Parts: sequence; structure tokens; C-alpha cells
Amino acid sequence: MKPATSLSSSSSPSPSSLTHFLIYAFVIYLTPTIISGGNETDHEALLKIKSLVTHDPYGALASWNNSFHFCDWEHVYCGKRHKRVTYIELESNGVEGSLSPYVGNLSFLRMLSLVNNSFQGAIPLELGRLSRLRFLFLYQNKFSVVIPANISGCFNLAQIGLSNNELVGSIPKEISFLSKLNFLSLFNNNLTGGIPPFLGNLTSLEMLSVKENPFGGSIPHIVGHLKSLKELYFGGCSLYGTIPDSLYNLSLLINISLGDNHLTGSLHPAIGGKLTVDFSKLRDIYYINLRDNLFGSNEPDEMKFIDSLKNCTGLLRLELGNCNFQGMIPWSIGNLSSQLKFLYLYGNQLHGDLPTSIGNLVGLEMLSLGGNQFAGNVPSTIGNLQKLKVVYLGENQLSGQIPDAMGNLSSLISLYLSSNMLEGVIPSSLGNCRNLLALYLNDNKLSGKIPTPHLQVSSLLVILNLSQNNLFGSLTAEVGSLDMLTILDLSDNNLSGVIPISLGDCGSLLGLSLKGNLFQGVIPQSLSSLKALVVLDISYNKLSGQIPKFLEHLKLEYLDLSYNEFEGANESALSVLGNSRLCGGIVELGLPKLYVWCKKLKRKSHISQTSTNKGFITVAYNQLLKATNGFSESNLIGKGSFSSVYKGTLYEDDGTFVAVKVLHLQIQGAQRSFMRECEAWRNIRHRNLLKIITSCSSADFQGNPFKALVYEFMPNGSLHDWLHSSESTSRLSLIQIMKIFMDIAYALDYIHGDLKPSNVLLDDDMVAHVGDFGLARFLAFISLYKNISTGIRGTIGYVAPEYGVGRQMTSGGDVYSFGILVLEGMTGKRPTDEIFKEGISLHKFASMALRDNIVTNIIDVNIINVYQEEAEVKEIKKEANMKTIIEECVASTVKTGVSCSMNSPTQRMDIKNVVLELQHILNTLQNI
Repeated sequence: MKPATSLSSSSSPSPSSLTHFLIYAFVIYLTPTIISGGNETDHEALLKIKSLVTHDPYGALASWNNSFHFCDWEHVYCGKRHKRVTYIELESNGVEGSLSPYVGNLSFLRMLSLVNNSFQGAIPLELGRLSRLRFLFLYQNKFSVVIPANISGCFNLAQIGLSNNELVGSIPKEISFLSKLNFLSLFNNNLTGGIPPFLGNLTSLEMLSVKENPFGGSIPHIVGHLKSLKELYFGGCSLYGTIPDSLYNLSLLINISLGDNHLTGSLHPAIGGKLTVDFSKLRDIYYINLRDNLFGSNEPDEMKFIDSLKNCTGLLRLELGNCNFQGMIPWSIGNLSSQLKFLYLYGNQLHGDLPTSIGNLVGLEMLSLGGNQFAGNVPSTIGNLQKLKVVYLGENQLSGQIPDAMGNLSSLISLYLSSNMLEGVIPSSLGNCRNLLALYLNDNKLSGKIPTPHLQVSSLLVILNLSQNNLFGSLTAEVGSLDMLTILDLSDNNLSGVIPISLGDCGSLLGLSLKGNLFQGVIPQSLSSLKALVVLDISYNKLSGQIPKFLEHLKLEYLDLSYNEFEGANESALSVLGNSRLCGGIVELGLPKLYVWCKKLKRKSHISQTSTNKGFITVAYNQLLKATNGFSESNLIGKGSFSSVYKGTLYEDDGTFVAVKVLHLQIQGAQRSFMRECEAWRNIRHRNLLKIITSCSSADFQGNPFKALVYEFMPNGSLHDWLHSSESTSRLSLIQIMKIFMDIAYALDYIHGDLKPSNVLLDDDMVAHVGDFGLARFLAFISLYKNISTGIRGTIGYVAPEYGVGRQMTSGGDVYSFGILVLEGMTGKRPTDEIFKEGISLHKFASMALRDNIVTNIIDVNIINVYQEEAEVKEIKKEANMKTIIEECVASTVKTGVSCSMNSPTQRMDIKNVVLELQHILNTLQNI
């Protein structure tokens, strides 16, 4: 291109010539853009961003090259008119590296979303140049160092999400200059320096979350200036001092969470004539969480602040547990919202009678008042609460009888009345609670007979604990109808008669304790049917006869037969804790095969047991020692309570990596688990099952027994790491997780498995392989029983409710575990998450969302792409259609997870139908 007018260096340009020159210069400036079809600055910046990416497992940036215009690159969106980059969406793609400072050259950028990747290092200062930026989402990465102060240069910012990173230092004061900010999320970092008062200047804020940071300090009074605030999350910030009065003036608040701090002071509504607490202005509040703090004033009526909640007509959850509250619950608690579902006052110092007005809270699903000093009777008005699923009144001083009205609670799942002073008989009306899974009446003064014929509780009953009472009479044959029972504890009563033969029909039993009673006769042979039994305690009775030989075939880890009248037995010697004691030479037990087996084990521990591992070529200890560089820490890729896994190279000339799982043989049951796992892997072959290469049953150089299994190495780790671990190097997209679900379903259609995310391993191509059929399942129930016996509350986890952890595996149980895994993958929440307790489960959480048509509200933010601002760079119709399709697929996936995890095995989907449904969902997603 030539200039319109030639200019001589010796003459002054005319105005007309000057105009032409400027036009020429401008055209020359734009030439690279016109030639490339876009802005060269943006093109260069994007390539610079790509250059600092060190790992891109799914090829998210593969299209970022010179083959075609950058506006057509994947994850990049441009404005229709100016062809400048306005939106970068790079969520959940496993991208690792640092963020290039060249991002600051994308001057038209309005949204930057790098959510759920593994970007690390500092957030570049150059971001402060992006004056048009409205949305900055960098959460769930590994950004460290400090929040850059010059972020204030992005003066149009409306939303900032920096949560779940490794940021340090304090919140910069400059962030308070962002007058348009309505969303600020900084939770789960390492920020310190207190919650700064200048946050009160952000008067447009609607959501403020800084929870799970070690801030320290107090809550600044000026936070009460945030008149637009709807959600406030300050939990887990090591805060102290009192709650400022100004917070109660935030009339738009719907959610306030200040739990897990060191807050003190009274919540009494009026002290010295001054109003300090007044929830009445928070008319729209639906969630109040003040739990785990240090409130309390030693005043007899400090719970009177409950009065000011009566105007909060939408209140759904009130969590005030472990707060050091004293005094009595006021009658006005019955004036709380009829919508209230969750009332949590556990672990305070409350006393007096339970007010009968509690019966007015007809919306309650969970009532937790345990761990206090309540006295008097259990109010019969509790029977009015037809929606109650969990009642926890344990660890109080309640007396009188259990009211018959308890039988009106037809939705009841768990009833905890343990550790009180309740008297009288167990009411037969409890038989109306057909959905009951757990019944704890232990440690009371209950008398009479066990009403087994009348106590027709739910056929799904899993836990029955009636121990430490004054019950008498015999245990009748009807106990055998409780075929889903996993824990039966009748210890320390005055029960007599014989152990009923029908007890052998309770095939799901993991733990059975009859100790401290007056049982007579022999141990019935029918108990040999209890293949899942792990804990058996029948000590301190009057049992006689021979100790049966079938005990040697049970998988017992705790056996106590002491202080009975067995023939030829030393009374003080018959307490056996774990296999190591079974091998200790207690001849009086009359278990010669066990004893001989243990002696043989010790004598031949240095010999490779090829018969145990039929089908595998075993390797020696020294081979594995060399393969793993002496089992060095640098080769350690995973460690648990019962095994350690090392990366190694088995054959030097091969160079192929393997995973060597070394069992911790000091753990009870590890030896048997090794044999069981070898048996499981002997003849199976499937694309989605973990491939075992060889095994080792030998001794180390000190003569100690050594056992290990050698597996094909899975370079992409476990599904658990991808879903939860902060060390995860990659994240999962919706299509990827759907493919993983498909792989797992295929595996379960082939074989039973111990299914949970940590047992799902991923290869180079992200193909899922199910593995570990042994030790994890074996020891889970030990912890389960110990926790349950002390009053555990909440979900067991992945285990189907009909048989617990130890029962022989069935396809129905596998489907249940798979359903929980699907829901965990979609919601990002473990089944043992803190919110899932007191009868609230992951399954129920998801099913309620389906019922209320709000599935997208519970989906992990890592799963669904963010669509904000996308309408500006795509056709609105197309974008809306795509969003609808994805939401429908997500809802169908959650529905599948819910259908698989139904309590009743007969209501669960068949695994073959699961495969078909998931395949349909995956096809739909891939065809968008």
C-alpha cells in the first residue's frame, strides 16, 4: 500500500497531507491484524499463555496454533464485531503450569475462567491491566503467593473466585476499590491478617465467603454496612470476640455461617437495656450456623435469643451445637418456622425439661439435642413431628418412660436415646417405625422383656443396641427375622435361656455381643452361618459344653468366650483379640487347626507359597527390593493403614513401571486378605479390571514375613485423587467422568468389587480400572463397629444397608456402591461429608434435588461449564439449547445414581440397564 500523498523532508506538510499521512500510518498499524484476520496482540498473548502450560492431558490447548484464526480456537470466544478475545473458559481440563503475564495484553477480556485445573505460582500482576474484566474465576487451582494489589485496576469486576488455592498473606486493601463487586469468594486458602474492615466498603457485595482461612482477629463491625449482602461465610477462620450488633441489620441475609471459630459472648437479646442480638430483622434467613464456638454467659436465660427468630419464617436450618450454651430452652422454640428441617443443639450445657412446644415444629426432619443435661420426660408431643427422620436425645439425664407416641414417627430412620435414665418397658409402638435403620436404647434403666414378637421394626434395621439395661427373659426365635441386622448388642442385661438357633438366620451380622447376661446351654451350631461375623463376645454368661470347631472357620477379629462354663477351658484364658492371639497356642480353645496352621506359617514364612498364588509367577523379596530402589520414599506413591504402594521397574531391560503393594502384616487379617485377593485375581481378565502381574509371599532379610502384590502401573492415579485431593495434577470434565462411570459399570457387570473412588484407578488414556478386592473391605467394618458401639451418627459410606461391610458381596450391593460413587462424582461430596449425618445422606441429598427440580444447584462447580457472558459471543438460541441439553444429561446421571443407591435392593437398577442408560447420556453429550 502506498501513501496517498508523497511528502518531502524539506517541506512542511499541508493539513491535507498530514491527514493522509495519519490515515496511512493507522492503516499500516492495522495491517497485521487485517492480514491475520484478528488482533495480533491477542494472538501472541494466547500463544504465550500456552507456552507456560507444562501439562495438557486432554489436549485442551491443542487447537492453539497458527492453523486457523484464534477466535476459532477451543475455549476461546471473541466478540462478533471487533474479533477480540472476550472470554476464556478453560475449566476442568487438567491443565498444569503457570499463568503467563501476557494475559494482561488481552485488553478486551471480560471473563477469565480457569476453574479446577492445576495452575500454580503467582497470579500475574498484569491482570490489573484488564479494565474490561468482569468475571475472574481462578478457584480450585494451586495459585500461591499473595493476591495482587493492582487487581483494583480491573475496576469493572463483578465477581472474583479465588477459593481453594494456596494463597497467603492478607487481603489487599485495593480490593475495596472495586465498587461493582457483588461476589467475592476466597475460602480455603492460607490467608492471614484478620478480616479487614475495608471489606465494608464493598457495598454491592451479595456473597462474601472467606471461610477456612487462618485469619484470626475479630469480625469487624463495618461488615454490617454491606446492606446488599445475602450470604456470609466466615466459618473456620480462627475468629474470636463477639458477633458485632451490626450484622443483625443485614436484612437481606439468607445464609450466615460463623461456625468453627472461637467467638464468645452472649446471644441474649438484651443486656443492660441494650439490644445485642435481634434476628427478627433477618426475615429471609434460611440457614444459621453458629456451631462450634465459645458462646455462653452463665446467665439462666441466655437462650432467650430464640425469641427473636420467630419472624424468620423461612428458616430451614439452625445449627447451634457445641457452643457452650447454658440455661433452658425457652417455650418460644415452638414458635420457630414451620419450615424448619434441621435443629442442632448437641453438645451444650442446656438443662431443664424439654419444652412440649417442640411438637409445633412440624417440618423437622432432624432433631439433635444430645450431649446436654436435659432432665424430665421425653415429651410425647414429639410424636406430632411426622417428618422426623433422626432423633438424637442421647447423653442427657432424661427419665420416665419412652412415650408410646414415638411410634407415630413413621419416617424415622435413626433413634438415639442412649445414656439417659429412662425406665419402664420398650414400647411395642416402635414397631410402627417401619423405616428404622438404627435403634440405640443402651445405657438406661429399661426393664421387662425384649418385645421381639411385637417390635416389628423395619426389615431394614441395621443396628440394635439395647445394652446396659435391666432387661430380662429370653431372646426369642423372632430375632432371626432381622435378616439385615449388622450390629446386635444386648450385653450387660439379665437375659437368660439359651441362645436361639434362629440367630443364625441373621446372615448380615458383623458384631454380636451377649456378654454379661445369664445365657445357658451350648453355643448353637447355627451360628456357623454367620459368615460375616467379626466381633463375637459371649463372655460372663453360664454357657457350657464344648467350644465348637466352626469358630475356626469364621473371620473373627475379636472373640471373647471368657467366664463361662465350657468343658476343659481355663476361664481366664478365653479372651482372644485378633488372629495374632488365635495363633498364640491357647490349647484350651480346642482349635487345633488354627494352631497348627499358625505354626506352619511361622516355619515356612521364607518359602514362596506358589499354591496360594496359582496362576501367577511369583517373585522374590530381593527382586522387589531392587525394583523399588529399596522401597524408598521417593518411590512411594500411596500409603494407608494396611498397605504401602511403590512405583518400580520389575525388569531392567523392560523399563515398564509397575505398582508394588506391600501389605502391613502387623495389621490383623492382612495375611488372610492377601490370600483372598490372590484368589480374586487368579483367573479374571477384563479391560476395566486392574491387571495383576505377579505376587510375592516370602520373607525379608531379617526373616520377617513379607507379602506383596504387583500390579500394572496406573499413571493417572485414583478417581478419589481426581475428585478430592489437593495434590491432584488434573481435573475431570463432564464427558471424562461419564466415561469413567461407564468403565466402572462394565467392570461391575463382570465381577463383584470393593467399590469406592480410591479403588478406581486410571491409565494413560483415562480408562478406569477397578481394583483392590481385599484389605480395604476387610478392615472397614472393624472401624465401623468400634464407632457404632460408641454412638456414631451418619452414613456408613459406600456399603449397602442390607448387609454392611463384611457380608458376602452381591450384585445388588455393588449397584448401591456404584450409585453412591456416581453421586459423589457429580456433587463432589463424599458420602461421609460433614453435612451428611444425623440421618441426612448423600442419596437423600440428591433425591431431594431431583424432586425439587434443582439438580444443577447441587452439582460440583467442576462439572458444568460456566455460561455467563457466553450469550454475547455465541448465538443465544444455540447457547441456551446446549445448556439445556447438558443440564438434562446431568439430571439423568444423578437420577441414575439415586436409582442405584435405593435402600431396598429390589428397587435398584440392574447393572445392565445402568450401562445402557449411561451410554445414552454419553452419546448425547458427545453429539452436542
